[in-house]
Amino acid sequence: MILYNIALSGNCHKVRLMLSFLGVNYDKYDLDLGASEQTSDDYLKINPFGQAPVLDDNGTVIRDSQAILIYLAKKYGGDQWWPGDTSVLAQIMMWLSTTANEIQNGPARLRVHYKFGRPIDFKYATDTSSKVLKIINNHLSDRPWLVGSEPTIADIALYPYLALANEGHIDMTPYESIQAWRIRFESLPQYLAMPGIFE
Repeated sequence: MILYNIALSGNCHKVRLMLSFLGVNYDKYDLDLGASEQTSDDYLKINPFGQAPVLDDNGTVIRDSQAILIYLAKKYGGDQWWPGDTSVLAQIMMWLSTTANEIQNGPARLRVHYKFGRPIDFKYATDTSSKVLKIINNHLSDRPWLVGSEPTIADIALYPYLALANEGHIDMTPYESIQAWRIRFESLPQYLAMPGIFE
């Protein structure tokens, strides 16, 4: 199994977390961004979108962090990470959609702006962040995890860019339920950190 990886990518970190929680052995291939390896002909054959992460599990090639989380949870994780109950799965999918939309367009964009200097629609990213963080904080006010009584891939999907919100100059102090959820998440066995989370 090979993970095509970017060390500072929150999306790649989701997959590294999942693999660590599952105890699955894999080889990590770090893309050379300085050489624009992600846009090279060879890499575009693996992922035509030129993005990471990509997982190659003995010839089964999957792009997109959310899709990879589902694949790993279903193949290697048993019922905890990807439960069999249809209504629970629907709730997990709702949070995966939130990750790909509001989290990506809010906290993740602000981080890209401040950390890497990319231009963004600042007002839109700020407003989106404020809205989604309030929703998540309220949702977690009376439950330990996003869905059910144990962590699922919903928690893994949301975690990196919430934990990296400081790099997007977001003050997380008002979001006490998210902060408590982070402590629980970071206390899980085989938890794996990344640069920026505790800095």
